[in-house]
Amino acid sequence: MAQSNPLETPVPGFNFDNVARNDALGSLLDGEQTPKPLKTGTTIAGVVFKDGVVLGADTRATSSEVVADKMCAKIHYISPNIYCCGAGTAADTQKTTDLLSSNLTIFSLNSGRNPRVIMAVNILQDMLYRYRGQIGANLILGGVDCTGNHLYTVDPYGSMEKVPYLSMGSGEMAALGILEDGFRPDLELQKAKELVRGAIHAGIMSDLGSGNNIDICVITREGVDYIRPYQVSEYKNDRKLKYKYPPGTTPVLTKTVEPLKLEVVQEIVQTMDTA
Repeated sequence: MAQSNPLETPVPGFNFDNVARNDALGSLLDGEQTPKPLKTGTTIAGVVFKDGVVLGADTRATSSEVVADKMCAKIHYISPNIYCCGAGTAADTQKTTDLLSSNLTIFSLNSGRNPRVIMAVNILQDMLYRYRGQIGANLILGGVDCTGNHLYTVDPYGSMEKVPYLSMGSGEMAALGILEDGFRPDLELQKAKELVRGAIHAGIMSDLGSGNNIDICVITREGVDYIRPYQVSEYKNDRKLKYKYPPGTTPVLTKTVEPLKLEVVQEIVQTMDTA
């Protein structure tokens, strides 16, 4: 919602003025159906393996039935040892992870060390619980710190759970079936990567909101290997016909030219200082 004074310093944090506006507009429809939120689609997953954590995500961003972006990055940088997968509203997940990353960067500059994963989770909990689920961010947080390898899930209401493997998004049921069948304690790196890839692929094949490429992020004590893309989509759309039409293909039925009348109210001439 536009502010009354464009020069006014914006209030920090999220703004939910449009929620009250939408309620007021809905009361004026006289019983008619209000517009529904657009459906989003995502498949994200994470697995704890022997030496670290593997995160994975598809790259399709949807706006209801429309594919808005085929190369959307859903694995977000938090700190050198922590990354986060986001499902839900793309703007909410990106802004939430950006705010978390900036807070942890300030902590690292002041302390001279990387943050712990539980610290990032607690900040996310406080941030999301404050807005009672109005931020559409379903997050999988994975990282490695001095206490070990960690994988957490944080939902829009701020609840948190530590798990050895997890999937979220509209394709999570198909992905979770692959994870439950293939997960073993102390997995090797290559098997963990293939397990996450297979889970994301299952979500893509079972959900129209998920698709295109597969991204993988491996987090260990030695560093981070962010592979984008890890697997390129095997389905390519080849156009059979040419869609270039010559001018005049669509006839013009009527044509009206309205002259534009301008009135000079004030004219000011300024000289440019070239000294």
